[in-house]
Amino acid sequence: MDVPTDGERPVSGSIVEALRAAGCVFAEEEAGLLTEAAADGAELAALVARRAAGEPLEHVVGWAEFCGLRMAVGEGVFVPRRRTEFLVQEAAGLARPGAVVLDLCCGVGAIGAAVAAELAGAVELHAADIDPVALSYARRNLAAFGGRVHEGDLYAALPRSLRGRVDVLVVNAPYVPTDAIGLLPAEARDHEPRTALDGGPDGLDVQRRVAAAAPAWLAPGGHLLIETSARQAPSTAAALTAAGLAVRATTSEDLHATVVIGRREVAVG
Repeated sequence: MDVPTDGERPVSGSIVEALRAAGCVFAEEEAGLLTEAAADGAELAALVARRAAGEPLEHVVGWAEFCGLRMAVGEGVFVPRRRTEFLVQEAAGLARPGAVVLDLCCGVGAIGAAVAAELAGAVELHAADIDPVALSYARRNLAAFGGRVHEGDLYAALPRSLRGRVDVLVVNAPYVPTDAIGLLPAEARDHEPRTALDGGPDGLDVQRRVAAAAPAWLAPGGHLLIETSARQAPSTAAALTAAGLAVRATTSEDLHATVVIGRREVAVG
């Protein structure tokens, strides 16, 4: 799409019109963010064209707002969702200064960074994911909190020294059923990695793997928190129960979010 220009920079009104024509509901706000992100008129025109072509705004400007923080993101990564702020709230409420916090299936590390920020950085923070592109952003997002980033498939990515030491294990694993991927908004379906969305036939394949091995990595009294949907919550809870954890579920009406929490019981005697 051609973007009208006036001298070195596109005219603000023309940017808004171009974004509206492309179906952007919050065209005025997006125009301001794109203008802020561009170094000059030529770059601004390119950014507007990318957004008008359907790329997620966060990919275009290079960051996503999450829990009041700017998280670095870019092409080909999962963009943190606002509903996941509820997962952060629940995890931060269970963590204590000095806690070992693990963000598994971390993507760009937004959850781990936000939990650490809630505790003023007073945690031992680890994050793991299978996607090297996402982890390149996670390293940037976790650097301020001394976070250590590990690449690999779930727990196989982690150093053995973490076994039995994790106080708060926070997980936003993919939980969209395979047959529902095509129903997602185009920004997610066409621009985010399938591995960050597809949870298998019922959406819970990865969650079950996370739950089954969690007790070996949790400290006594440690918690596993998994984001899920209200419809899937009973099945998510069943997976945690099968792993031997004491389970409860909690929801946020405001954020339309559901989190299932499992606790490794402390052995007595």
